[in-house]
Amino acid sequence: MKAEDVFIPEEALSEAFLAATGPGGQNVNKVATAVQLRVNLEQLRLPCQVLERLKVIAGSKVTSGGELLITARRFRTQDSNRTDARVRLAQMIADAHIVRPKRKPTRPSRSARAKRVDSKKQRGAVKQARGRVTEH
Repeated sequence: MKAEDVFIPEEALSEAFLAATGPGGQNVNKVATAVQLRVNLEQLRLPCQVLERLKVIAGSKVTSGGELLITARRFRTQDSNRTDARVRLAQMIADAHIVRPKRKPTRPSRSARAKRVDSKKQRGAVKQARGRVTEH
């Protein structure tokens, strides 16, 4: 699934605007250009597995109240930051729709084991050679 194909219901979103840091001169202190997008995960109406993967992808951005918090302050205009926050949300949801294949556990090959033992022996030889300094 692509980020453009993701549907996000407006009732699941709420926005707050804050003063951003960074370049902007005197204007930076007067204009609230940063956007904090709050997304109620329950109102997104996603399947259970997709919702769980989204929570894993979002990590610490998910609050204890079940909201996803995205802060966008990359751009100098409020409108660009609003778009950026929504694009990032859509990309997260698109990534959550992708089912990762389970990893099949494999054993190391004989050559890989031999290579490992050889490197351990070399390292041991280097350490063995250190020894004490003797006077002649």
